[in-house]
Amino acid sequence: MVAVPVSTPDQTLRRLTIIVGIQWMGSTLGLPLLPLFLEHRGGTPSVIGIIMASFFVAGVVTQYFLGHLADRFGRRPVLIVSLIAYGFASMTYLLPVAAPWFILTRVVQGASAGAIEVASMSAVAALFAEEKRGGAISRIFAAQLFGMALGPVVGVVASVHDLGWAFFATGVVSLAAAFVAFRTNVGDAAHDRSPLPKLQWNPQLIGALFATSAGGLCVGVYEACWSLLMHSHHATSLEIRLSWTMFAIPWVALSRVGGWLADHGNRRYIALAGVINGAIFLSLYPHIHNNVAILFLGSLESVGASLSLPAISSLMSQGAVNRELSRRQGLYATSNTASLAAAAGVSGFLFSINAALPFTIVAIVAVLLALTTLWWWRHVAGHVSEGTT
Repeated sequence: MVAVPVSTPDQTLRRLTIIVGIQWMGSTLGLPLLPLFLEHRGGTPSVIGIIMASFFVAGVVTQYFLGHLADRFGRRPVLIVSLIAYGFASMTYLLPVAAPWFILTRVVQGASAGAIEVASMSAVAALFAEEKRGGAISRIFAAQLFGMALGPVVGVVASVHDLGWAFFATGVVSLAAAFVAFRTNVGDAAHDRSPLPKLQWNPQLIGALFATSAGGLCVGVYEACWSLLMHSHHATSLEIRLSWTMFAIPWVALSRVGGWLADHGNRRYIALAGVINGAIFLSLYPHIHNNVAILFLGSLESVGASLSLPAISSLMSQGAVNRELSRRQGLYATSNTASLAAAAGVSGFLFSINAALPFTIVAIVAVLLALTTLWWWRHVAGHVSEGTT
């Protein structure tokens, strides 16, 4: 086995934030123009839809399995292989092939991105004690949002014809991140040939799965309908781009506050309030026709999300042993991605009937899912101190 330099948890966290930020920037860099790129390669609207959806489908299918592999063989190998696979898949956009071939590219990218999330988040849970985990997890979320905010802005300099080279550059950076991961200790225990411990289906985990599913439903509506809604309100392209940036900025700025709340406040109440906050904003947007007001409302919604997501994620791993953390994270990510894909799949149809319909229906379902946590977490310790489970 290759020796890994000893590093402190804080040093590892800094490296993971760099890796995650790079990956999210790369994954969003070309998204605004990707459908047009695929159209130029002969893709019909139905083929383009399949290509875009294949990213999420791959994540749903593989995230728990890859979490199992990370628990069994270590997070570092999974993280390294996934970054390499993502890098080479990104480079295939330069190939002179027809649009349907990029289904395979998106599948590899989706599976790899899911594995990177599972490995990095479970590494944080392994490296930091229960009472410090919220703050550490918030740093990873901040890196994700920073990458998401920066990616589309960097991608503006690339035209549709240059998009292949933009993705190629993303691939190169992903390979560089794999080298960083190779030299990083991610909280893996010494190689253990014994069977994996049985996954604990405790109330902390089940409640977190319901909470993240509620959040995923809301995100799915935005994925499918946000640009359509803004366009129906006569928003400019700049306003549509700014709406994503205005959402990301408060999240990045307040990420450490959310982590502090998760470590010092009652995680159960913070998590529930955050999901309901998101559902309320989701239901309001179709009825607001001032695009400037929508930009600032998006920032307010982001405040609630940034303060609550570290609490939900911390509850998910609360009470878990090291060699089940990746499987828990795999289930958590699968629940979020599956609900996102389901909402995105039906929202377009509902939007064609009435612009407010997907926003209203999904907001109601999200609140109902969130309220189930009152039952699942009723005996769970909301405030975490040393030794709490």
